[in-house]
Amino acid sequence: MKLNYRVIIFGLALLFGIAFSVPSLFNTSWGKKVTLGLDLQGGLHMLLGVKTDEAVKSHVKSIAASITRFAQKNDILIDDLKFGDKSIDFTLLDSDDKSKIEEYLKGIKGITVAFSGEKVHVELTPKAIEQTKKHAIDQAIETIRNRLDQFGLSEPLVAKQGDGSILVELAGIKSAADEQRARELISRAARLELMAVDEDRADRVYTMTPQEAAQYGDVILDDVKNPKIKYLVKEIPIIEGDMLTDAHVGFDRNNRPVIDFTLNAEGAEIFGDFTGKNVGKRLAIVLDGKVYSDPRINERIGGGSGQISGNYTVVEAKDLAIALRSGALLAPIYMMEKRSVGPSLGADSIKASMIALISGFVLVMAFMVLYYRMAGVIANIALIANLFLILAVMALFGATLTLPGMAGIVLTVGMAVDANVIINERIRELLYEGVSVHKAIEDGYSNAMSAILDANITTLIAAVVLYVYGTGAIKGFAITMSIGILASMLTAILGTHGIYEMLEKKITKSKNTRFWFGIKA
Repeated sequence: MKLNYRVIIFGLALLFGIAFSVPSLFNTSWGKKVTLGLDLQGGLHMLLGVKTDEAVKSHVKSIAASITRFAQKNDILIDDLKFGDKSIDFTLLDSDDKSKIEEYLKGIKGITVAFSGEKVHVELTPKAIEQTKKHAIDQAIETIRNRLDQFGLSEPLVAKQGDGSILVELAGIKSAADEQRARELISRAARLELMAVDEDRADRVYTMTPQEAAQYGDVILDDVKNPKIKYLVKEIPIIEGDMLTDAHVGFDRNNRPVIDFTLNAEGAEIFGDFTGKNVGKRLAIVLDGKVYSDPRINERIGGGSGQISGNYTVVEAKDLAIALRSGALLAPIYMMEKRSVGPSLGADSIKASMIALISGFVLVMAFMVLYYRMAGVIANIALIANLFLILAVMALFGATLTLPGMAGIVLTVGMAVDANVIINERIRELLYEGVSVHKAIEDGYSNAMSAILDANITTLIAAVVLYVYGTGAIKGFAITMSIGILASMLTAILGTHGIYEMLEKKITKSKNTRFWFGIKA
């Protein structure tokens, strides 16, 4: 027997497969493992709805804030600015500024503008309203996915379902505490606003009604720690959450967790200008409609950074920072359906899948040995190596194994051995014709290659399409299929060819083709 490069590559691949499969197979405390999906290890299944009408209101509010900033920056005097669900109204105090404000409003897409003397009416178009609602759903999906990725869950499923619902599946959520934490992280709006305190009327906040506050362009907000403490702030925020670029956990002088945040260039400029013009006044830091603090401005604050302090734990601060970094939800979400998938269901699924996999594997191996004798044994060695490689690659890349994924492995077993069936049949045909063992092996592989490549490439293309356009379980099936096909190309073709080359002299010397290939030549 003589080693060749094919056997060496096959041996290294087998060692690689075994080494990286061991942690998953024996559930060791070390090494990377294959993660089980929701259908195998249990977890949380949720169907969420999105309050898209709130996204429209938020969009209107954002336009109102941008109009206010433009007016302040260009010394345009406006008064009595009010906004509703779909429209904004304000009054120009100087008619000479009409051309400036008209030119600015032309640059805002999705609105209609009507002038009546000094009064200006801005309204969202029906098309813009629909686009805003659609964008709110798409943005919610992306934001939730980003939050869960940073939360540390392995491949959470977040996908659109129907016209306006979001399907979320979280594998590995077992305790009530983990479930609550995940739900809070998903549902938190994480809308950060820096709002000016109305110093002229702040003392009247406890006797003022929300309707009276609205007449002055104000809103009454509660303190995050004590709802009995009220703040009267300007409804149009100075800084909005979309100007946030980073948020991370820090600690104050008393070693209590705080959130340090950073603004983008536009936010830093607005923040610097506002603090420079309002020294001695207060600025409320508002998160999801609650006031976390209202520090007094002692000097102009440049650099575009700030801090949110609150009475929360390190874990709560971390989750809040994740929510802020991943972006604010444009619209609130609500729970439409929640279902916990117990681990017993996963255990039953694993047991049934393992029975199917092992029984199919054993039957295929038995058939190969009975029909092809030693050639069948060689094919089975390649088949075992193929399974190890699938597990190893999935573990190495942190892939999630789902029930359909296990079905993909079962199917791969059949496909992997199919290549060896084609090769063995080609070799047997040539041996019947009386050619030498060497020529039968070489020509057998050469003749079988086109059929094997055609079958594997077309299946691989189908698997790639399933992965690109599929979701959840379909992706799991496509992943295991793709890995299995690529692994079988290495084991069933390169590996077995190398073994035959290594044993060629022994096969020729024995002249026992029935023992080696199951036929008498």
